[in-house]
Amino acid sequence: VRNAPQGTGYGYLCSGIEVQPTDYQGKMILLVDNTLAAGLSAEIAQLEADLKADGWVTIKHLVAPNATVTSVRNLVIGSYNTDPANVKCVYIIGHVPVPYSGNMAPDGHTDTHLGAWPCDGYYAELTSTWTDNTVNETSGWIDNRNIPGDGKFDQSDFPSSVELQIGRIDLGDMPAFATTHTQRLSTYLNKAHNFKVKGFTPVVRGIVYDDLQDVPTPLAGSGWMSIAPLVGAANLTEATPNQNVWLKDLVNNQSYLWTYGSGGGLIGNDNGVLMFNYLNKNAATADIVGGVQWGGVFNMCFGSYVGDWNNRNNVMRAVLNSGNALTHVFSGEPNYWFHTMGMGEHIGRAIRQSMNNGTIYTPQTG
Repeated sequence: VRNAPQGTGYGYLCSGIEVQPTDYQGKMILLVDNTLAAGLSAEIAQLEADLKADGWVTIKHLVAPNATVTSVRNLVIGSYNTDPANVKCVYIIGHVPVPYSGNMAPDGHTDTHLGAWPCDGYYAELTSTWTDNTVNETSGWIDNRNIPGDGKFDQSDFPSSVELQIGRIDLGDMPAFATTHTQRLSTYLNKAHNFKVKGFTPVVRGIVYDDLQDVPTPLAGSGWMSIAPLVGAANLTEATPNQNVWLKDLVNNQSYLWTYGSGGGLIGNDNGVLMFNYLNKNAATADIVGGVQWGGVFNMCFGSYVGDWNNRNNVMRAVLNSGNALTHVFSGEPNYWFHTMGMGEHIGRAIRQSMNNGTIYTPQTG
C-alpha cells in the first residue's frame, strides 16, 4: 500500500514455500474456426501436444463462423457438464462467433461508443441467464448499437462469477497484412510453441509508457501493479512520453517480458468500415505492417476505441501478429491483475480472477 496526496495505491505479489509443480491442470475446451482447421492441422496438433505437456487434456470442437453465439455457448456448457470439476478453460482459435453485451463505454466515449462491446466472457459464464430485452441504445456506432431482440445481450456485468478461464487468438479481417488469416494464425501458433519450449527467452524486464497522465483515474496503475512484481522494480522502465519516440520504437526488436502503453485512440475508415487501428504514442497497425517487431511477450494497453477489438485491422490484434507478442489486454478500466504468474500460474487463471474480482484486489475504478 502507498499513500500519496493523489490517493492510495495498491500493489500485490504472490509467493510460496516449497510449492510443488502441477502435473495435471484439468481440461481445456478448444473452439476452432472450422474454415481454418484443415490449413492449421499441423499447428493445432502441435498446440494440443504442448498443452498436454503443460498438464492439460483438450476437448476440441470445430465451430462455424456463422453459428449463433447461443449454440457455441451450449457446446461449451455441454463439455463443462461432462466434468465440471476438471473443465477449466476455453481457448478460441480463429473467428468463432463473437458475443456482444452491455450498455457501456469504458473508453469514456459515450457520444459514439456507448452500447454493446465484444464479450467472450459469455462463453465462460455458464450458469446464469443472459437477457436481450431491456437495453435500447442506438446512439453509437452500428456495431455497438444494442436493442431488444438483436442478439446482443443486456448485461454490462457478468450475471454471476465466470466458471472458466478464456482467451482468443483471432487475426481475421486484417486486410492491411498481405498474408492470409491461416498464415497469420500459423505464425502465431508456432511462436507460442517456441515460447513454451524456450525457442526464445525474453529478457525479464518491463516497460510502461503512459500518455494519459492527465486523466483523473491512474489508468497506467494497471501496468505498474502487475509488471513490478513480475520483473522486479529495478527492471521496470518508465518511458517518458515523447512526441518523437513511441512505445513501438522502444520495443521494436527489443525483448521485454511485459509492456503497458496508454494513449489516445484514433478512428480509421476503410470505405465505410470503422477501424480502431491507431493508439497514439503506442503504435498503429500500419507500423506493424511496416515491419515493427513487437518485442513484448505479454502486453497491456488502454486508450480510446481500441479495446473494442472485433473490427478491421484492430491495433491490439495487429500487435499479436508481430515479433514476440503472445497476449494483449485492454487494461485500465477495468483492471487486470497478473502478479500470480510470478509463481508459475498460467495467464488464464489471472484472467478469470480479474473477471471475477470483487474484494480480493482493490480496483482503481469501478
